[in-house]
Amino acid sequence: MNRPLPGVAALLATLVLGLVSVALLGNPALPAVISLAVGAGFGLALAVSAFWVYTRIRLDPLVQAAERLASGDLEAAIAVRGVGFEHRLTTALAGVSTALAETHAAATIDKLTGVWNRQALLAELFSEVERASRYNRPLSVAFVDIDHFKQVNDTYGHSVGDVVLRGVAQTVRANLRATDIVGRYGGEEFMVLLTETGVEDATVLAEKIRSLVQRARFTVEGGTELTVTVSIGIAGGQGRQLRVDELVRDADAAMYSAKGLGRNQTYVFAEPDDDARVPRAPISTTGRARAQEVGRVARDATQSALASFINPLPHYRGQPSALIATIVVALAQHLDLPEAEVDRIRVAALLHDVGKVALPEEILEKPGALTSAEWRTVVQHPRIGQVILEQATALRDAVPIILHHHERFSGHGYPYGLRGTDIPLGARIVAIADAYDAMTHDRPYKQAIGHEAAVRELRRHAGTQFDPELVQLFCDLYTAAAPEPDATITLIASLDQAHITVARPAAAHSPVAEGPRRSRRRSDPPGQADSDPAAAAG
Repeated sequence: MNRPLPGVAALLATLVLGLVSVALLGNPALPAVISLAVGAGFGLALAVSAFWVYTRIRLDPLVQAAERLASGDLEAAIAVRGVGFEHRLTTALAGVSTALAETHAAATIDKLTGVWNRQALLAELFSEVERASRYNRPLSVAFVDIDHFKQVNDTYGHSVGDVVLRGVAQTVRANLRATDIVGRYGGEEFMVLLTETGVEDATVLAEKIRSLVQRARFTVEGGTELTVTVSIGIAGGQGRQLRVDELVRDADAAMYSAKGLGRNQTYVFAEPDDDARVPRAPISTTGRARAQEVGRVARDATQSALASFINPLPHYRGQPSALIATIVVALAQHLDLPEAEVDRIRVAALLHDVGKVALPEEILEKPGALTSAEWRTVVQHPRIGQVILEQATALRDAVPIILHHHERFSGHGYPYGLRGTDIPLGARIVAIADAYDAMTHDRPYKQAIGHEAAVRELRRHAGTQFDPELVQLFCDLYTAAAPEPDATITLIASLDQAHITVARPAAAHSPVAEGPRRSRRRSDPPGQADSDPAAAAG
């Protein structure tokens, strides 16, 4: 015990005073009284002391656990024990501990990934900056962003995207030190707080994490293994120079620099110093433009090579349409989309039906309505196109558009039945251009219709088959005059065809090459070909 029991001390003091009083009065029964008083006093003191010790032994752990909970230690363990009052007390305290821990987790942990959420992460960042400033210690912050994550969602669905998010979060957390913290900052972006770490050491750790994420395999539907990469930006400092807003801003800027330089890399933020040489300067404007031009040439070469292989196939009806590409480029530009996005949609428009290379000729050329079995074959062509383009890395950006260009705004399309704005914007644009092209050209099972009739069909299906805002934009652009293929796109298509002729001269003498080119499309469900011109788009 830390101090004498107050009750026992008072009792003993009372007994002593009583004995003194009796002695002063000269009572002849003094010896007996003294013996009785001393015995009773010591017995009572012993009983009180035993009760006090027992209470301290049994209750001290509970008091200490309650004090730990009060101080914010939510990992304090409280075992339920005893009977009666003690059992009730320990049960109640254990329940309070569990409820506090669950409430804290709900307020600080991101449910999807299992790491800290944004609010808790920023609160911890403020604390760490304050600590580093007080003790003049280093601190670094890293932003980790999953590359092309939107394409993962668009191609495989949000459930697979969730698997990737959890996998990346756990990979990062498993390779941090106990004092480091990772949290989900937003969307597919994570923030990592690296305490007691300068930017050089942080870069080493970031590169390790980037490499591990790149090697990770995420199993998706059908047993397919999916891989992703991350771009990482780092900012840091030491002591009083640290500011929360500057750390977040600079690390975020570094991450976007990593993406702009090609993704799947780590970039360290550094303020330029006019008085010092900069050994690793960012890419120049001229250099970036040249690199992008080389990349476009490489992609165009891939596109041309793919076309040169599939176009000569006698039953292929998915040749690039300069008209479709012209329409989608005009729509995308009027939506003020970035140049890279416009180009991605253009490539997807040229190759949107590439999956028909695997469809039987007798189905593509059938003049009448399709049977249910034949229709099940036709609806596979967006998925087939996805597989083809995923093997051609330079064209991979066009995959989500090609995969979803047969989705309907009402949610009744294929292959996934996406609805409204869940359908990628590029796919919604291509769907309109493809339908217009299909309606204004002859097909084996239906004659072409005129421009004005095609516009009426697009208006009629706005909101069900097509995005109504995009239909309105199409009508604003082309109601007065029908769209004409852009000369540049037409030239690209003609160069592809010339390349095919040189590569395969025998095709010029085949009946297929010499005969009139028939329809390129067979994508309408059974029973719709005659009654629904817009539904015939492929």
